[in-house]
Amino acid sequence: MVQPRQQAADIAPDPVPLGDVPSVKSAERTVRILETLAASPTKLTLGELQERVGYPRSSLHALVRTLRELKWVEADATGSAFGVGPHALLSGTAYLDRDPALPYACEALEDLRAEVGHTTHYARRDGAHVLYLASRERRDSVRMFSRVGRRLPTHLTALGQALLAALTFDEVDQILPATLEAFTTNTITSGAALFRELDNVRERGWAFEYEQGTLGVACVAAAVDYRIPATDAISVSIPADDASDRAVHRIAKAVVATTRDLATTLRRAGIR
Repeated sequence: MVQPRQQAADIAPDPVPLGDVPSVKSAERTVRILETLAASPTKLTLGELQERVGYPRSSLHALVRTLRELKWVEADATGSAFGVGPHALLSGTAYLDRDPALPYACEALEDLRAEVGHTTHYARRDGAHVLYLASRERRDSVRMFSRVGRRLPTHLTALGQALLAALTFDEVDQILPATLEAFTTNTITSGAALFRELDNVRERGWAFEYEQGTLGVACVAAAVDYRIPATDAISVSIPADDASDRAVHRIAKAVVATTRDLATTLRRAGIR
């Protein structure tokens, strides 16, 4: 006699590789709208949103209306400008809550901040960007916002450069956009210059950027090698005026030790 579970398994279709599943245009557009609104520092009008995503106004209006009804998008007081809504926050929080590496990483950030006295970050590479998963601000920080949930290009962050250095030349070339965006006059915008810097990162074992992403800020970072290639990294942000060679090397030593210890802890816990 065929058991119920066996019967269900016989009837169920074989899993289809993701690459063979046709994409759904409305789903793609919905995600693109949410990502565009999330990336904007201010709410966007329908006209501004249409300019950025390029969708027909009629379908864009219908999608935004549906997203508002589901609370993934909210409008300003006039009802004419839009931003992400509270359900987007719930989804992001669920991702953090379910990440098995994050509790260990947060503990490592606390210890590292206590040792070096500066702000510490934990991030994961997301294509050509790094996504900030946790931060611990220095005790005397006057920052009014958290970087958690923010995405920045890999090429201009120490976190991103540390993770790009874990990849091959061809892998990096496939990931990066044709044009490297400049955030400051110090941002590396040349592919050749970036590859030279990645060679330096591999040789040192840690990455360093000086005012490439934010004026007045320097960063030291190293990859957490519990996966191959590494997907996560830890960094320390330093006021640019305090980033002397001696200070940078002292912090780099602490960052490398922290990432090695964290990688060992994660592997022992069976986290991959």
